[in-house]
Amino acid sequence: MPAADAGYVRFRSPYPSFSGLRIGIFGLVNVLGRRGMLTPEEERFRQENNAWYDAAYPQPDVYGPDTDPLAECWFKASSHELVSRVSGYLAILDAHSIAWEEVRTTDPGTILYEDLWQVVAVSAAPPGGTLPPDGCAG
Repeated sequence: MPAADAGYVRFRSPYPSFSGLRIGIFGLVNVLGRRGMLTPEEERFRQENNAWYDAAYPQPDVYGPDTDPLAECWFKASSHELVSRVSGYLAILDAHSIAWEEVRTTDPGTILYEDLWQVVAVSAAPPGGTLPPDGCAG
């Protein structure tokens, strides 16, 4: 496996939410869509690409009241097809001045779910970080 394909990658807010989690880019863009803040083109992109991800790849069943609320999804860095579509979501966040970061690791934490393309894990490190000066997390 080439070094660039080693490990895991996550695209997320650099700022924790009030619960301490850093929301992933799909969640960030979906909030904009649910609030009617996207242009028609952005909304079309969101709906089409969310549907593509839902149809093309397994949906981990690791969320809900009986699961760990600190679980986060990570792409396997070798999942080029999954990662390649992320750029459109990042462009939407950039257009709305919403900060994001790309995080790479070889240890995403305790893995709760794994398939060929992704893992869901709970980090050994506690959630945290600092909110931006205005106190809003995106």
